[in-house]
Amino acid sequence: MTTNIGVGFTCSVALSLFLITASQAAAFDAKDYPHPIAKRSFQAQGLALEMAYMDIAPPDGVAPNGKTVVLLHGKNFCGAAWEETIKAVTAVGYRAIVPDQIGFCRSSKPRNYHYSFHDLAANTRHLLTSLGIEKPILIGHSMGGMLGLRFALSFSDDVSGLILVNPIGLEDWRAKGVPERTVDELFEAEKKTNATMIKAYQQKIYYNGRWKPEYDRWVNMLAAQYEGPDGETTAWIQALASKMVFSDPVVHDLTHIKTPTTLLIGENDITAIGRDRVAPDVAATLGDYKALSRQTAATIKGANLVTFPTLGHAPQIEDPQTFHAALIAALARL
Repeated sequence: MTTNIGVGFTCSVALSLFLITASQAAAFDAKDYPHPIAKRSFQAQGLALEMAYMDIAPPDGVAPNGKTVVLLHGKNFCGAAWEETIKAVTAVGYRAIVPDQIGFCRSSKPRNYHYSFHDLAANTRHLLTSLGIEKPILIGHSMGGMLGLRFALSFSDDVSGLILVNPIGLEDWRAKGVPERTVDELFEAEKKTNATMIKAYQQKIYYNGRWKPEYDRWVNMLAAQYEGPDGETTAWIQALASKMVFSDPVVHDLTHIKTPTTLLIGENDITAIGRDRVAPDVAATLGDYKALSRQTAATIKGANLVTFPTLGHAPQIEDPQTFHAALIAALARL
């Protein structure tokens, strides 16, 4: 089933870029998370690690419905970026668990870790088990959508529902002619990343050339990791994560998804790994979310598709009211 949701949303387009300085970026820390951060210590791959997460109950006056949602962040975001979604789901009775994946944000950043979606899914599953949570609903954005799909493939008995928000990995970039890069090549590119570059990329790719001042917070969040004292480590791990995403698209495994699935898709999204490595005519064929979302919904048995024609890669940030109305309706069907 496909549902098309129009959005009453306009904004003036300010194409000039506003520089976020390193000192501003470095200020993004635990205090910028909307709820207290807890950490789970565990061993994996012979390393002592800590996984940061938020655990949020429904507010006073709202009866818990006994269900838990797990919010999975994208590669260029942290758990904190789910702030408005946390409010929306807890307001109708859900418990929300919001982890930072190993290698990201407030969690451990091991350089010598083998980053794979299965390992990240296993880490998340262990966290949920330690909290006594059974059969949660996974909500994954961007890379978090890939992680949610891999979780559902690896641990299908442990998931009651899957909601994908503009997930990447719905196409095989290598098969479409995008050349692969070594980790060293990716690392050299990542070391050049700064706030101005992040903003330019997000404005062009995520928001269809539009920008609102409140988006600067999420640019700041990512830039803080590159421009802080652990900047080289962040660049290295981002290179490893890019390699993981490129090498393990989930598109070839979609027919095996058995979990009830809904896709919430901003159709103006054009996110694609390696777009800058191919000729313009090839690049124009990548990241076509209007087509990819329909192909994916048709491939996953029984999947529902809800589209937002005027929104981009992060509809939960771009138009929270419209997005969350659709999200709550999707949750109610599970």
